[in-house]
Amino acid sequence: MRAMTEQNLIDAFGGESQAHMRYLRFSEIASQEKLPNISRLFMAIARAETIHAHSHYNNLAHLNGGRTANSGATFGPGNTLKNLELALMGETFEVEEMYPVYIEVAKFQKEMGASKSFERAFATEKKHKALFEKAITALEKGNDMKLDTVQVCSVCGYTLEDHIAPDACPVCGAKKENYIDFK
Repeated sequence: MRAMTEQNLIDAFGGESQAHMRYLRFSEIASQEKLPNISRLFMAIARAETIHAHSHYNNLAHLNGGRTANSGATFGPGNTLKNLELALMGETFEVEEMYPVYIEVAKFQKEMGASKSFERAFATEKKHKALFEKAITALEKGNDMKLDTVQVCSVCGYTLEDHIAPDACPVCGAKKENYIDFK
């Protein structure tokens, strides 16, 4: 694997892993603040981030030994509003800067496995960004967000809100049985 794409996979793995852990903590805080829907949203998106991290990591099977992940991450947990803002900053970075560049580099270097992993994560992060924006809007009005079932594709992490899982995931084509429900 070409060095630049390899490092991008390592960095993306680090970033997705950190997002997973932050979102689990943010879920706990939202639960303590009696915001069950926002708590569940963080839990579902944490699962999606784990799926992205696993996908990136699986593309690094050729490596032996240590590497350093240079992952951007938001830090400084607080109340749920602050945590949502931190989450939104991270998702915005991934959507507007990180994944578009990583995808282009992987394609240029003809690293199709990495490109596929990045493209799937990118499609999902756009949904996460929109969901966090919705949660912030509700919380700024003093409300928990309205949220029915959240579903996460266990193959690519694609996240759906208040929908019945499609017969085939719009990102990876996985069957509806592969969706995980967060009720």
